[in-house]
Amino acid sequence: MNLGLKNRMSVCVTAVSNEFIDNYMATANGEYVKVFLYLLRHEGEEITVSSIADALNHTDADVKRALAYWEDAGILEREQTEAASPAETAAGETLATSQAVLGTPLLEIPEPGDSYERLERLSEDEEFSALLYAVQQYLGKTFTQIECEKFAFFYDGLKMSADLLEYLAEYCAGGGHGSIRYIEKVALNWYQMGIKTREEARDYTLRFSRDVSAVMKAFGLTNRNPGTAELELMKKWFREYGFDSSLVTEACNRTIRATGAASFPYADKILSGWKENGVKVLRDVEELDKRRKVSRTQSQNRERETGKRTASSNRFKNFEERSYNYEDYVWEGMRKRQQKGGTGDGTE
Repeated sequence: MNLGLKNRMSVCVTAVSNEFIDNYMATANGEYVKVFLYLLRHEGEEITVSSIADALNHTDADVKRALAYWEDAGILEREQTEAASPAETAAGETLATSQAVLGTPLLEIPEPGDSYERLERLSEDEEFSALLYAVQQYLGKTFTQIECEKFAFFYDGLKMSADLLEYLAEYCAGGGHGSIRYIEKVALNWYQMGIKTREEARDYTLRFSRDVSAVMKAFGLTNRNPGTAELELMKKWFREYGFDSSLVTEACNRTIRATGAASFPYADKILSGWKENGVKVLRDVEELDKRRKVSRTQSQNRERETGKRTASSNRFKNFEERSYNYEDYVWEGMRKRQQKGGTGDGTE
């Protein structure tokens, strides 16, 4: 009914969930919150990073960081048709490569089930509570509800031990991957490969790590994966000795120059010697080389000096040695003088 009046309060609204306000907004950067609210306001519309940046007086980089933050938090999710990130692609390639190399049949991933019910049930589990605290320390952030539910699924649904999940967080954080989507891909990867312990995970990740790839490349062995004995030596170099790949590949390069072949035992002798001499970085190797060079020079100088003294002393041995006794010679001279001069005391 037209009354000739206009409703000045008739406005469009943007709904913001209470969960976002209660659990996400307080810990987020204010600029990130602005980006998220803008997305809510224009949900369903065709928008770009540049258009968001222009509207909020941000740079494109600012908007990309905000989108990545909300994606890591689990609020935003890429559509399946979009290309995966390089980190996710690498995780998938690792799974495919390891399956082909190891010939391990993949385990089927169980259905997640009711995530909320599982998390409620595990809230009384002290081990799980300690696990959540530990992995948040590794990743350097406070978990969202979704991230807690993911780890609850790993722990309860996939039956992965707390020790294994702590290493999962440590491994992902060490590679600079704090996204729950990346962590989930790695966790499912390990589950499908039948990995149950920290040590199995460490061996598995080492076999396909950049460090091992660097060693194989340095030795020119890019057409195969390391054997068991070779992997054991590399575990010693990287884990027991704590060497980085630059130090190990330098030993590999020296091995090739010295032997002309890819010899893991020869490289092990070099690296063991460096370990005994307290080498930790490449600069230490340079200092060790200098000390050894000085030591060799000093040793060679001592040998030359010894040779000169030996040759000099040998010159006096070219004469035939006298066989008489010096004291007999002196007394014989005195007797002869006495015979000539009488008494030998100066009197007649």
